[in-house]
Amino acid sequence: MGSPACRKDFFFFKEARNLEKITPKFLNFKILNQSTPEIQEGTKINYRLSLHGFPVSWISKITDWKPNQKFSDIQVKGPYSHWYHTHEFEEKNGGTLIKDHVLYKVPFGIPGDLVAGKWVRKDLEKVFTHRHKTIDTLLAN
Repeated sequence: MGSPACRKDFFFFKEARNLEKITPKFLNFKILNQSTPEIQEGTKINYRLSLHGFPVSWISKITDWKPNQKFSDIQVKGPYSHWYHTHEFEEKNGGTLIKDHVLYKVPFGIPGDLVAGKWVRKDLEKVFTHRHKTIDTLLAN
């Protein structure tokens, strides 16, 4: 199922170590371990990163696994009160359009959003702009 381009690009995301390749260096992102050799429904990924110089531990769980079409990762443990990130793969003009949809809440509710919300949004925009450019370069072949 899915076009050859979608299958190739989805395959890239099945390998958790590729997350290190597409994450900006300033985050010092490092995968510590994962519960399955290859990403699939239910896989848990344990990693560490740095947010503005502060070390952060994060555990994600893979859900909504539909090979060559989409998958989601939810934060089990990490810096957000809520994190739900969906990756969609769509055939377009012989290639693949990869879409990211992120739903998140910063900690401490409205006060947390008032204090940090603007910076968090700006950081996420920077991270995903970098990811999209890097993915375009890595998967162009």
